[in-house]
Amino acid sequence: MAPASPPLLRHYVDGAFVATERRFDDVSPVDGHLVARVCEADSATVDRAVAAARRALREGPWGKTSPAGRAAVLHRIADGIQARFDDFVAAEVADTGRPAEQARTLDIARGIANFRTFADLIKTAGTELYEMRAADGAEVMSYAVRKPLGVIGIISPWNLPLLLFTWKVAPALAMGNCVVAKPSEETPSSATLLAEVMDAAGVPPGVFNLVHGHGPDSAGEFLTRHPDISAITFTGESRTGSAIMKAAAEGVKEISFELGGKNAAVVFADTDFDAAVDGVARSSFTNAGQVCLCSERVYVERAIFERFVAALAAKARALTIDAPDAPGVQMGPLISRGHRDKVLSYYKLAVEEGATVVAGGGVPRFGDARDEGAFVQPTIWTGLSDTARCVREEIFGPVCHVAPFDAEDEVIRRVNDSAYGLAGCVWTTSLSRAHRVARQFQTGLVWVNTWFLRDLRTPFGGVKLSGLGREGGRHSLDFYSEITNICIKL
Repeated sequence: MAPASPPLLRHYVDGAFVATERRFDDVSPVDGHLVARVCEADSATVDRAVAAARRALREGPWGKTSPAGRAAVLHRIADGIQARFDDFVAAEVADTGRPAEQARTLDIARGIANFRTFADLIKTAGTELYEMRAADGAEVMSYAVRKPLGVIGIISPWNLPLLLFTWKVAPALAMGNCVVAKPSEETPSSATLLAEVMDAAGVPPGVFNLVHGHGPDSAGEFLTRHPDISAITFTGESRTGSAIMKAAAEGVKEISFELGGKNAAVVFADTDFDAAVDGVARSSFTNAGQVCLCSERVYVERAIFERFVAALAAKARALTIDAPDAPGVQMGPLISRGHRDKVLSYYKLAVEEGATVVAGGGVPRFGDARDEGAFVQPTIWTGLSDTARCVREEIFGPVCHVAPFDAEDEVIRRVNDSAYGLAGCVWTTSLSRAHRVARQFQTGLVWVNTWFLRDLRTPFGGVKLSGLGREGGRHSLDFYSEITNICIKL
């Protein structure tokens, strides 16, 4: 049911919630009802947010707070999210339409873990110490110290809103930076709740600032072009990343990009068959395929190809597609009807390119308000060439193309024949093959006999059109800090 009076989501600037005159709608992808009205930041609001962050950095206590002190604040933020766990679940579900159980077990839990992980990490980061002797025999001691990088501009996507938002905010704050963050205009609710938690946790005014809006000629562009932003971190599509890079070049800003993917899964004949089918179904259809790590290209060794396609198609047809709180729901809608139009255009294009539609290919019908939502069927194709657009372009929906292969060298070449390089999966019971094949993938991440399993301390990021830099653990600390080497002759 739509709320009688949808809430107004405001910006959070310099420790206070502020409204602006321009507004836009936050619409449910489940049935099209109005979730909230959202204030849109103008350039003056972004200027105020950046100025507040710079003032807090230069004059406030945050950058001078000890790592243990900052860690304590981050743990209070995590405690605040935990205390309002159900509110965050409701916010994520309202904006994305994803199954409530997935929001509980993944999104909100990971948001809490992000703050706790970086809180604990900065307490043990330590100082690097090097000793040597100079030419005259004197002892020399060198050590590197980490300092805040400055004011960080954070732009996060709509597919995993709280998870990816906190994945950037937590390490930025952990290193003593101040931030101005913009969530996706499609999913503003959980970021606004986080601002309330920040306020209650005692984060000093100006340290965390939140602005809502779109990209071009709105908050996104105002933020990325701002001369007083020290660095920009962005997760989203590659084309937007390219535009941000051009804007960042004018001020020679530090950048960290996690962009799109056209990820491949390779299934060898010696695999645990049932585990591989389950794994590929999960990596293709989780969150309606709206995860940058999803598998849209699947290569199966010819000896098991027909059997695998039939089993994967049965999995796709058996998925329960419904509203977030429906019993047994496994897949919700796409983020918007606009995005559904894009995905459906690829469903149509695949047929034009000669694909065989093994499963799905259309829109489920419910006969009620859900038909006003953004649902599509999980879809499997076969029969396309490696040069087909549907095999080369990121679709970002619940879809995969399955193709046979005959030799290891052949499939590695086909996997790497892509403009993207984010992630890949290898399914085999041969340990030597797993090591041999995985290291040849031109990707930032390879899973073997699993998918979406992450140790938050490990490096994460892509190559080629899939991004620049690495996030996670000390790699995030490196990006969000300025490192100074101090050399002392004793």
